[in-house]
Amino acid sequence: MPRELVIGLDIGTTSVKACVFHIQGDLVAEAEEMNRFHYPQQGWAEQDAIEIERSAVRAIREAVRKAEIGKDELISIGISAAMHSLLIVNEEGIPLSPAIIWADGRSTNQVDQMSEQMKKHIYSLTGTPVHPMTPFLKLLWMKESDYAPYQNAVSFMSIKEYLIYCWFGEKMIDYSMASATGLYNPSTHAWEKELLQMAGVTEEQLSKVVSPTTQINGIKPDIAEQMGIHVGLPFVIGAADGQLANLGIGALLPGEVAVSVGTSGAIRQFTNHSKVSDKQETFCYSFMEDSFIIGGPTNNGGIVLQWVKDLLNDQGSFESFLREAERVEPGAEGLLFLPYLNGERAPVWNQQAKGNFYGLTITHKKEHFIRAVLEGITFNLYQIGRALEEIAGTSLKIYVNGGLSRSRLWLQMMADIFEAEIYVSENHHSAAWGAAWTAMVSVGRVTSFEAIKDNIPMSTPVVPNQENSKRYKEIYHHYETLANTIAKLF
Repeated sequence: MPRELVIGLDIGTTSVKACVFHIQGDLVAEAEEMNRFHYPQQGWAEQDAIEIERSAVRAIREAVRKAEIGKDELISIGISAAMHSLLIVNEEGIPLSPAIIWADGRSTNQVDQMSEQMKKHIYSLTGTPVHPMTPFLKLLWMKESDYAPYQNAVSFMSIKEYLIYCWFGEKMIDYSMASATGLYNPSTHAWEKELLQMAGVTEEQLSKVVSPTTQINGIKPDIAEQMGIHVGLPFVIGAADGQLANLGIGALLPGEVAVSVGTSGAIRQFTNHSKVSDKQETFCYSFMEDSFIIGGPTNNGGIVLQWVKDLLNDQGSFESFLREAERVEPGAEGLLFLPYLNGERAPVWNQQAKGNFYGLTITHKKEHFIRAVLEGITFNLYQIGRALEEIAGTSLKIYVNGGLSRSRLWLQMMADIFEAEIYVSENHHSAAWGAAWTAMVSVGRVTSFEAIKDNIPMSTPVVPNQENSKRYKEIYHHYETLANTIAKLF
């Protein structure tokens, strides 16, 4: 009897992954292609969209090969993608610019020159804080800098849209990716004309906005052959990686929060209403017409651990590196760390933010630095979580995914700082599984998004240590005071 398989294609910043799943959620095979970064100037961050499109094709082909997929076994392919990328294409769909990604800070001056009143107005319209990560601010920079590709643009796209256009000749974008541009109103489900005018673009230069369950058919035969799939296989547009990571881990109901920590990090919660923070601390993006996701992203997740590992010239495995922190008690003997190495999005939304170690003494050793960095990353997520609770309600259940979720030490730290049980899926590809599930909803293989809860293998919850939680509550007070004090210097 043939298997029923589905592929989740996860177009991340660091890599492209194609994951083959049984319809019950068991991972059959995966393939990963790494993405390269380019930093042409200080604060700029770019990628080559053509390279990423080729990587996606190769990843699907390799996943199909590894899974030994038969002719009638593959149901569909769903797509997940990182948010906030922007590239310019001409009439033939050829890129005129590199893809400027979320980590790019070239529009910092445009942010700084905007009045607080205007920032608040834009945030109230879009649910997206005014920050250099957004395509809206990137477009303002292009307009004011006489960026040559901008002058000749036929279309503005994310990397995900570019792949869809290359494969199908269609220009479409899902609700969540549209929300992430900072040009879209999630309440009216329309491009915001006032902001289009500010950015100097027209609706005709942007893609059609569609539901995440929208099917895309008619893949170009040569692309299908390169992927090793049937030309009639339906693709489903899916959503942004954040929304799909929540779906893929089962954090769907009120009070269910998902924390993702990979290269960067985020904390998010689904809601049935569009709502923004009075302090402009969180985002609110569409998922479906009646479903939204509220949360906050941080620039500084696993990338900060990699930085300190390189700084300390540690040649061992990541696992052994993190284990050194176990030799130190909570609080790292007074060493605090603000993890703003790449500027910061939530909760400070300041590209000029800088990282800091505070409380250094001559007795601090390597293990203290590692522990302080882990705690700083987690305190930052906790601070975002508190802002999220102010508008979305109390967190009743916390799900965790991403690379750091494989560290038992960090999971215990999460439980202790958040004073909550931490739930972890045994499937570490939550965004890909969310994309695959969305595809199955689209083709009618499953009945609802909520039904995914019965198809996620969960590990035993990590329970907080009450004594550690009490200590961390005091330490966090010092961390927050330090963060608020130093923020005035950025």
